[in-house]
Amino acid sequence: MYLDVDYKDNKVMIKDIKNFEPQHIFECGQCFRWDKEEDGSFTGIAYNKVVNVKKIGADVVFRNTAKEDFINIWTKYFDLGTDYSHIKDRISQNDKVMQQAVAFGRGIRILKQEPWETLISFIISSNNNIPRIKRSIELLAEGYGEYLGEFYGKKRYGFPSAEILSNLSIEELKACNTGYRASYIKNTASMVVEAPTALEELKGLEIEACQQKLLGYQGVGPKVAHCILFFCMEKMEAFPVDIWVKRVMEHLYFHKEIPPKVIQQFASEKFGEYAGFAQQYLFYYARESAIGKK
Repeated sequence: MYLDVDYKDNKVMIKDIKNFEPQHIFECGQCFRWDKEEDGSFTGIAYNKVVNVKKIGADVVFRNTAKEDFINIWTKYFDLGTDYSHIKDRISQNDKVMQQAVAFGRGIRILKQEPWETLISFIISSNNNIPRIKRSIELLAEGYGEYLGEFYGKKRYGFPSAEILSNLSIEELKACNTGYRASYIKNTASMVVEAPTALEELKGLEIEACQQKLLGYQGVGPKVAHCILFFCMEKMEAFPVDIWVKRVMEHLYFHKEIPPKVIQQFASEKFGEYAGFAQQYLFYYARESAIGKK
């Protein structure tokens, strides 16, 4: 997929890029370490790097990144080699609901996130809301992550390692607003320390086997497992079902209450290899439009 890229002075510009809207990407529920700045740009932290993203007309500018990092980290992270026009056409064919969802979240791209941070982040996300999730993760980073410098007037920190989190007490973890999830975080961190390559190796498994392995980490249930499968294990057919997705599917497809497993089976048959993408368009559309909210 061709991109018109200009590299200059620790800044990268992609000219006339399609299917890239920062607000859609960073506010669709897939990530928790991106914040909107006063100038409308977004600053995020991933892979222990700080980067700022801003849409200017049809162009997207990435600040605080050298050419090497952009090529080696951000090109994959932002999934810039994927043709989203093709995916949107496939999942919305003869489907008015998905056509509306795709139009609403037209600029969503799926971030290729780091497995360890994604695992802990989505354990924290269980029975939680996005502002609280973001706050918990930020407290963990500020307290125990590597200092990455100041950017846009704010001190920035990387996500703490498994070894560091495994050595914290339950009380220290709870002080980061993790609640009952503190023990899950500590125990899962210890499991990762004991088998440091296991998470990365899961990418090579088929989706069912990968899911079963993920369910072995404390705090990972079916919904969290599907999030991890999709956002960092490259299982693009995964279909996480949270309250918003359940509501939109029941309200616009089934017109009655349906168990999550039935919804996942329906999504698998309907959207196939692109089910995860469909889930993100539906999630963003449902949450922002309050579809099915009682």
